[in-house]
Amino acid sequence: MTRFKPIPRIKLVVTGISLAVLSGCASVNFDQSIAKTNQDAADFTAGRLTLAQTNTQKETSERSAAELLKRPLGQSDAVQLALINSPALQAMLAENWATSANAAQSGRIANPLFTFERLRIGDELELGRLLSFGLLDLLTLPQRNAIAQRRIAQGQLRLTSDVIDQVTQVRQAWVKAVAAQQSLSYARQVFDSAEASAELARRMQAAGNFSRLARARQQVFYSDAATQLASAQHTATSSREELVRRLGLTDAQADQLKLSERLPDLPKAPRDPADVSKQASASRLDIRMAQSAFEAAAKAQGLNVLTTFTDIEVGVIHNTTFNNTEGTKSTGRGFEISLRLPIFDWGGTQRDAMNAQTLAAANRLEAAVRAAGSNLREGYSAYRTAHDIARHYRDEVIPLRKTISEENVLRYNGMLIGVFEFLAESRAEVGSVMAAIAAEQQFWLADAALQASVMGKPVMASAAAPMSGSSGGGDAAH
Repeated sequence: MTRFKPIPRIKLVVTGISLAVLSGCASVNFDQSIAKTNQDAADFTAGRLTLAQTNTQKETSERSAAELLKRPLGQSDAVQLALINSPALQAMLAENWATSANAAQSGRIANPLFTFERLRIGDELELGRLLSFGLLDLLTLPQRNAIAQRRIAQGQLRLTSDVIDQVTQVRQAWVKAVAAQQSLSYARQVFDSAEASAELARRMQAAGNFSRLARARQQVFYSDAATQLASAQHTATSSREELVRRLGLTDAQADQLKLSERLPDLPKAPRDPADVSKQASASRLDIRMAQSAFEAAAKAQGLNVLTTFTDIEVGVIHNTTFNNTEGTKSTGRGFEISLRLPIFDWGGTQRDAMNAQTLAAANRLEAAVRAAGSNLREGYSAYRTAHDIARHYRDEVIPLRKTISEENVLRYNGMLIGVFEFLAESRAEVGSVMAAIAAEQQFWLADAALQASVMGKPVMASAAAPMSGSSGGGDAAH
């Protein structure tokens, strides 16, 4: 310990005030963060994202959820319900708040350390007081505060990205649930038709008017229809329960859940690729997040180069010595400096790690820039392909099937075709309708994925053509 002459009291006061001011630089207002997310992702949240922190706010959210559940739930209603009701989404918000608060804390100077010691030597009593703080912490505070602010900005971008991801999953879960519900109703129609034809074939065979082969064909159709109905029932249940989980519904709320009867109509025209590209280039979260991470890593590397070598502690000393024999008191003031000597570890490994982290961040930024255009093109291709397929079913396949159905009604009434051929063509028509529903589902899934990709949260969507629902009517007439 090295002691020097006393420090003027005014300098201590100024130093204390300076520390108090500097330590309050980095802070987090999470309400502002949520407001920023509502602004940046307005097409996803409609300004309704909120974190319920009090019982009053929770009760308000519960009342709003109850109102939404009173009517059939559309896609926008499902998103709104998830934003106010899902505990998983609320947990994600709270975790982001905690991360941002920790980032802000890293930009503040540590509290000073006060040490008190009492030492008696013979008739002398010495009271020692030491107030110490990290000198490097103080000197590097502006840089650490800047790094903390960048980390807070990263947390803001991550919050927006996570919210977009959650909303996209809710949108897609709603599409799957409604499409599965539609498909189930048509699967029941196919099953009823196959069951009727199988029963009629059994009776005709019993009367000697139907061959064993023809009856077996009808029984096969019935068995296939039963299998498809069971699969459709499970798909409807599974997709509905997935939506229930995304919305964070309780068992009582799940019982109240009513979905729209059908998917929305296709838009009059698909999105223009130039508009999509223009919108995406203005606000890609993935590039902004990678850029922020690289800048934070570069700043942290420059700051930590010095701290890997040494650390410096500065302390202010105030000692009082009492001499009981002489009845005197003496006071000593000064300061001490503690310096960590880089003898065994020069910090080379730590600096290598920081260099590697900065290099990795730089390459992640480059990768994000290079992949951005590719992800957007793939997402738009899936969107446009799904739109064209769905429109083809709507404008070509379904009208043709309807025409065939109308002609078969006339042919059946004119006794030109038998009942089994008529039922088989009806099943083929229903199968085409189910394929059209699958095509519409694929389009709305691709639409939700494209909206996320435009914001810089790539979600890949398949554009596979749905299987035709033909039931093999050609063999049914025998």
